[in-house]
Amino acid sequence: MSTTTNASLQQRKEAATPRGVGVMCGFYIDRAKNAELWDIEGRRYIDFAGGIGVLNTGHLNDKVAAAVAAQAEKFSHTCYQVVPYELYVSVAEKLNAITPGDHAKKTCFFTSGAEAVENAIKIARSHTGRPGVIAFFGGYHGRTNMTLGLTGKVAPYKLGFGPFPGEVFHAPYPNPMHGVSEEEALKGLEKIFKCDIDPKRVAAIIIEPVQGEGGFNVTPNSFLAALRAICDEHGILLIADEVQSGFARTGKMFAMDHTGVIPDLMTMAKSLAGGYPLSAVTGRAEVMDAPAAGGLGGTYAGSPLALAAAEAVIEVIAEDKLCERAQLLGDKLKAKLDSLKADIPHIAQARGLGAMVAVEFMKPGTNTPDAEFTKKAQQYALQHGLILLTCGMYYNVMRFLFPLTIEDAVFDEAMGIMEAALRHAAA
Repeated sequence: MSTTTNASLQQRKEAATPRGVGVMCGFYIDRAKNAELWDIEGRRYIDFAGGIGVLNTGHLNDKVAAAVAAQAEKFSHTCYQVVPYELYVSVAEKLNAITPGDHAKKTCFFTSGAEAVENAIKIARSHTGRPGVIAFFGGYHGRTNMTLGLTGKVAPYKLGFGPFPGEVFHAPYPNPMHGVSEEEALKGLEKIFKCDIDPKRVAAIIIEPVQGEGGFNVTPNSFLAALRAICDEHGILLIADEVQSGFARTGKMFAMDHTGVIPDLMTMAKSLAGGYPLSAVTGRAEVMDAPAAGGLGGTYAGSPLALAAAEAVIEVIAEDKLCERAQLLGDKLKAKLDSLKADIPHIAQARGLGAMVAVEFMKPGTNTPDAEFTKKAQQYALQHGLILLTCGMYYNVMRFLFPLTIEDAVFDEAMGIMEAALRHAAA
């Protein structure tokens, strides 16, 4: 029997790994199933982080695990650019069919969300012949140098890592709770065109339909429609970053499905492959074909094991009606949070689409973000077996990314722990 403990592993971690890889939990996982996990000392936790939005179909979904096991018996890697395989083509066909819009589309695969975003920018620049890119305050697009340039949040992501690529500009994001109206955000975009870059030199505008790290802020449909019109007017491509919001999380397959707005390019990752590293860019066929042969790809891009998982994930979402499940669970969670407002005045707003839900905390009677309350509630929940994540520009937002396959009894148990955590923090 192993004598390894959480404490002994923590000591080894401190000696062997750098502080820059920040780790929230002080315990180490041994095994997991669906929405539950157990640490190496046998303690059980309910997982409302889902690997930061990766596990919409749960830990070790039976169908996904079986698909990966079957593929592993055939081959694990060839590098698609050397020896291709059908899975790459078949999953591309599925994404072309289920992403918004009925125009001709093509898809290419990568390994991480940041890779997908970076390649979307490459594709946009290649198609338009333009250098400029516009992103938004509070947006998060990855940790590579290019995607950090796009990310609109300094701490902790950008600290000490500059300089970042040029010809990247940030526009205000519409967030009335923090004093920015849609009209002001659009005026900010217009100022960029007046002061920083001619719109005829802008290749793309990239935006999350629901901001992830920024606080699960839902981008207004009217704002997205305005961006679509601006892009059409100036020949700019609109990129929807659905790395965190995709694959049934919002109550539809993609958050853009709520909006009536069709992007030119979409980036996807996280729950695409149920825990296996895979990302994708899907876009208009003529746009996707712009880069020269050999301009896109990567040694591990489009892993056969991850593609087998993705094919199964898409089937599980349809068969288990996870879009409907997301809406049901999200509505239940928001109703619970709203019911607590009278007793917990720190709750400023519960928001989100489907099960992409967050709650923002302010100091009672003010519009001042309350990061201390948020952290206190998160720590209490963790001590009592519930893993929760925080986010937001001011670290005052709690977000919920539980598997959509979570059992009702486990979900209800988690709601009880969450309520106790909020009441504890408010006491």
